[in-house]
Amino acid sequence: MDMLSPELIGIAATLLIAGALTGMLAGMFGVGGGALIVPVLYEVFGMLDVPDETRMPLAVGTSLAIIIPTSIRSWLSHRARGAVDAQLLRVWAVPIVLGVLVGATIARFAPALVFQLVFVVVAGVNAIKLISGTTRWDIAADLPKGALLRAYGCVIGLFSSLMGIGGGQIANIIMTTHGRPIHQSVATSAGIGVLISIPGALGYMLAGWGQPGLPVDAIGFVSLIGFMLFVPTTLLTAGLGVRLAHSLSSRALQLSFGLFLLVVCLRFIYAIAIG
Repeated sequence: MDMLSPELIGIAATLLIAGALTGMLAGMFGVGGGALIVPVLYEVFGMLDVPDETRMPLAVGTSLAIIIPTSIRSWLSHRARGAVDAQLLRVWAVPIVLGVLVGATIARFAPALVFQLVFVVVAGVNAIKLISGTTRWDIAADLPKGALLRAYGCVIGLFSSLMGIGGGQIANIIMTTHGRPIHQSVATSAGIGVLISIPGALGYMLAGWGQPGLPVDAIGFVSLIGFMLFVPTTLLTAGLGVRLAHSLSSRALQLSFGLFLLVVCLRFIYAIAIG
């Protein structure tokens, strides 16, 4: 394929635009953007004639690599505004990484369908809760202590690993249903993406090492070209997303995140329907 062909120019433009949207999502909602990155990369790799059996792991692995700098940029911006619960991140750090490793192991033997369905139900209920503004569905007035709090960290890592997302959606659901303010939930969730994406991306690199059918630019299941085209615009817009999040009232941010969760749910329902 000609390096200056209209098709390749269109692919590059698509990745740059998707990167800009991903950065906005990361900054506003503390999410890595995997719900957008994975389907875009999946279609792009199909246009580049990547074999079907390789497209999805390559899309997920590249997505996790892209989430690393995006989440770091978003987390640092939120932390500068004093919105991050650093103590909670320290408690969750090890359990989240363990959850990611367990999820990667389970994914070898069990389909992710069950976990996707659970996510759709839980996220859908939370989306309705956020949009309606009710507090009647809250689980508790605050997060638990000790072993149960660490168990929540494992759940975040487990589901994120199985679904190829950065963990922000799940962390946000847990925090907002336990009485935490939406701005703190968004800010702290940005740090979750860092904890999940680094071991996740390294794992996909190792898992894909030497696999047939990979593009020449790939390191295992991570495409360097996909990474380099996505990341610049995500870093440019992540700070803008943070500023927008902190300019919104709690109610406006709750409504925005609720609508975002509904879109993510619809994306998973579509993936399940055509899968």
